[in-house]
Amino acid sequence: MRYEELGSSGIQVSKMGLGTWAIGGGPAWSGDLDEQRCIDTIVEAVNQGINLIDTAPGYNFGNSERIVGKALKNVDRDKVVLVTKCGVVWTRKGTPWNKVGDRQLYKLLTPESIRLEVEESLERLQTDHIDLYMTHWPSVPPFETPIKDTVETLNELKKEGKIRAIGAANVSIDQIKEYLKYCELDLVQGKYSVLDRAVEKELIPLCVENKITMQAYSPLEQGLLTGTISKDYRPEPGNARANKKWWQPGNMERVIDMLDAWKPLAEKYNASIPALCLAWIMNQGSSINLLTGATTPDEVKMNAVAADIVLSEEDNKKMRAMAEALDR
Repeated sequence: MRYEELGSSGIQVSKMGLGTWAIGGGPAWSGDLDEQRCIDTIVEAVNQGINLIDTAPGYNFGNSERIVGKALKNVDRDKVVLVTKCGVVWTRKGTPWNKVGDRQLYKLLTPESIRLEVEESLERLQTDHIDLYMTHWPSVPPFETPIKDTVETLNELKKEGKIRAIGAANVSIDQIKEYLKYCELDLVQGKYSVLDRAVEKELIPLCVENKITMQAYSPLEQGLLTGTISKDYRPEPGNARANKKWWQPGNMERVIDMLDAWKPLAEKYNASIPALCLAWIMNQGSSINLLTGATTPDEVKMNAVAADIVLSEEDNKKMRAMAEALDR
């Protein structure tokens, strides 16, 4: 496993992190998973050298955090870089956002709400500090909070030792620049896969310029790039995949054909198709971190090998060209 500095924090993080949205289960994932298997998955990630574990309160109303908290009891906490988020709530009102099952989620980043959230997360995670605390989504009217006010609260939490570093997800270029006026921003999340390369235009260059780690999420397009999806698969209504571009009929089949064409490359690097797709992301620059999802220990083992794959320039370009052809 390769490691790199998290922004300018001095914290060393694995090139690959484990995302636990699916582990949280719930309506967005067609039900809950076996809890012990989820705990074993997180423990296996740490055993494989993956020290960055990412969760959020909004992942099935705190369930993901609770499972991560239980898993932390089975590993050396000091070896884990624990990431969670704030800004998505359900027990108090903010700006209506998403409805999961029959429960409404709200966006809210007021100083008062953040203070409540961090305590709730610490309790669910059974820890006394969060290594990287991120705003999950920007606040929006009618419950909009200026970034300055939000960041001031995060800086206070940092001074108090409750968090060690600050990050932001789902933010625009202008919003990142606003964050940088008031804090040391160590990580920004952006959706990045071989199929979705929009972050390459502005986000990655901005991160390089300001020594911010750019963490790619959904690098396997919620499972489509695993090579295990059949052409007749259709997401159920309400499933997190149902409204995604590459899961639509027609698009999905073309992606599957592309993955079939990559099988000789996978054999060349002695890797699975998903490991090859993950390696492609990690070969796009030293400032790029990768967040992968897994729900079994075997999936973790399969993904972890990708961190050590170094693609040739020719193969890197070949994979990019074939993915770009799907947009035409």
